[in-house]
Amino acid sequence: CGDATNLVVSFAGELLKYAEELLRMGLHTSDIVFGYEQGFQKLIELLPTLVVDTMSKDVRQEREKLIDILLPVVGAKQYGTHEILAPLVVDACLGTMRNSTSMSVESVRVCKILGGSVEHSHVIQGYVAQRGVETTITQVSNAKITVFGCSIEASSTEAKGTVLMKNAEDLKGYNVSEERKMEEIIKSIADTGCNVVVTGGSVSDMAMHFLDRYKLMCLKIGSKWELRRCCTAINATALVRLGPATPDEMGYCDSVKTKELGGKKVTIFDAQTNDSRLATIVLRASTSTVLQDLERAIDDGVHAVRMATIDGRLVAGAGAAEMELALQLKKYGDTCPGLEQYAIRHMSKALELVPQTLAHNAGLDAQKVTSALTAAHAKGQASAGINVEDGGIQEET
Repeated sequence: CGDATNLVVSFAGELLKYAEELLRMGLHTSDIVFGYEQGFQKLIELLPTLVVDTMSKDVRQEREKLIDILLPVVGAKQYGTHEILAPLVVDACLGTMRNSTSMSVESVRVCKILGGSVEHSHVIQGYVAQRGVETTITQVSNAKITVFGCSIEASSTEAKGTVLMKNAEDLKGYNVSEERKMEEIIKSIADTGCNVVVTGGSVSDMAMHFLDRYKLMCLKIGSKWELRRCCTAINATALVRLGPATPDEMGYCDSVKTKELGGKKVTIFDAQTNDSRLATIVLRASTSTVLQDLERAIDDGVHAVRMATIDGRLVAGAGAAEMELALQLKKYGDTCPGLEQYAIRHMSKALELVPQTLAHNAGLDAQKVTSALTAAHAKGQASAGINVEDGGIQEET
């Protein structure tokens, strides 16, 4: 997920594997645990010494550095398209951080549109609904938006009743009061300056008629979670009553328009100049499988940006930091007099999992590459890592 979950699980698995070997050697469980704890404390001491760069507290001024951080993160999942996706993820994250140096991973959404290629993907500061509008108006500028969590229709009574009509006048006048009331509600909404209505429920034919008459755009969003995201993007409050909204309850954005992407209609809430707390990455690809893989890579990237806002210290990648820690930890284990030294040495072996996995995934000879990397670190090249493109060892610059 971009928050080192994969590393934690893989490293824990290696520790358990080596713990089994230590038990077969005759070590007691307490000696193994004590050795691992000592090794952990030593790693905490060593890690700050491996920092190669530090980001400023306000990452909003560090766009290029964030892109450099995300290239290997996204490339681990989608090598070849990482140079396209990384800038998109950074722009989306920074767009939600205009008034704050922290970010939430929920603030970046992905809208998957089948068709086209990855190069057609782009970022929208705002919300994208994957459906068209209900009314004839398809574009509004300087939108003032009222959001309803309820349906836009006449409320029905709980008790059942029978209506007896004796002549044509009764039939004509049956819906007059209902129409008058609905028109009064829609007119009061339009009088507030509202020109876009979003609802989480259904819209009756009568309500649709009056919405068109008063030139209001109407969009239905079926999911209550998507409705909340829409409210977050436009800074609106969803109303549970049918009526006009106050200025504080209304949402605002630059424009709302319906657009066709890949043969599918979408409605875009563009809040470029407003303080939108949500950004949407419109993701394009030729197949649904590729779209899902790209979405997972973007999710990793968003989590990585969040981690960078929490702690801006950077260490060398490509297995360099893990190999240097393994080497230093092995030296530390040799200085320990008790049985815990065996556990510390095996813990250093477990750290070599990262460069070995990188070599395996790149189709390289893992044993040969790991040996070359170990030799480079033994010579003092603390930031040397694996170059997965040519299979060589490259020092971080």
